[in-house]
Amino acid sequence: MYNIQTLNKISKYGTDNFDTAKYNVADTVENPDAIMVRSAAMHDMEFGSNLLAIARAGAGVNNIPVDKCAEQGICVFNTPGANANAVKELVIAGLLISSRKVPEAMAWAQGLKGNGAEVGKMVEKGKAQFAGPEILGKTLGIIGLGAIGVLVANAATALGMKVVGYDPFLSVKAALGLDPSVKTVADIKELYAASDYITIHVPYNADTKGTINADSIALMKDGVRILNFARGELADNAAVIAALESGKVAAYVVDFPDDSILGVKNAIAIPHLGASTPESEDNCAQMAALELIDYIENGNIKNSVNYPDAAMNAAGTKICVMHKNVPAVISALTTAFGEAGINIDNMLNKSKKDYAYTMLDVSGDVSDTVIEKIKAVEAVIRVRVIK
Repeated sequence: MYNIQTLNKISKYGTDNFDTAKYNVADTVENPDAIMVRSAAMHDMEFGSNLLAIARAGAGVNNIPVDKCAEQGICVFNTPGANANAVKELVIAGLLISSRKVPEAMAWAQGLKGNGAEVGKMVEKGKAQFAGPEILGKTLGIIGLGAIGVLVANAATALGMKVVGYDPFLSVKAALGLDPSVKTVADIKELYAASDYITIHVPYNADTKGTINADSIALMKDGVRILNFARGELADNAAVIAALESGKVAAYVVDFPDDSILGVKNAIAIPHLGASTPESEDNCAQMAALELIDYIENGNIKNSVNYPDAAMNAAGTKICVMHKNVPAVISALTTAFGEAGINIDNMLNKSKKDYAYTMLDVSGDVSDTVIEKIKAVEAVIRVRVIK
């Protein structure tokens, strides 16, 4: 029986995938073999030696100590694309409210309460202050053409916008999914210069932190509207606020508000609603559950953020080895099996930055002595035997 701990409320659309004969799923389980999480902070948690994996029901993993997990042989999964449509829809809403001053207009209209028959006249007199441009024919620049970026690009195109995209890591799948009218550029400066609206959809890391900053804003059109539904740290708030005050940026829509941006004129703060739909929560939970099941039962990895994707069918016993991505590990593994008279029928080795994953399909009796010998290899982090 495997224990799966849920740190947040996880949709039954996900947890119902676990066979109750094999899995015990609850927020109260102790010594979990795997954890399902949404937004709960995990950086201060201590992990037991039996913890195999953590699955984040969502795309961002900033709440998980990914590097620490890699060092301990804990595979961290996320669910890219599962919430893409939900975010796309909110981005489209962001485009419209950044142009038409809808939030301000609604708040103003509510303030007319109590004026009785005069409300209609007051509306007609005051509405001009909320006028704004249409998005039809305008250019939208999209930084990051992953699952969300592609959907936003295609939706914006359908609404009559011109779309310019920038992604130095554009995948073949993403490229094939783009509307043919979308123009991709190799230099982000070209996107800045061409765009009336800019939306960013990249992961937050050391390389992307502060992508929207004083220097990049200076390269943009006067009156540009910026949307950030990815991570708050992708923008330098001080630079954005200065640009809003000067009029260089006409509006900033952010789904990750902090104290500095709240109350700033023309900054539209949304309380992290990007993936807050029942459909998105169901999709993320299901994907996370299926990733865990395949890894626990078969050793296969898909959508891991700290170990490489790897999948292999095995006719015999499957040995899964997590190890540092350094020379001589494979030779040490094959030597250990060869000396024990165990034949390797198939082998797969994949790497991701500093870490690697080797899967071996072996025939013959795999004794504890052989496994201990493999574990003793200096670069080996974890060994699993799946029969």
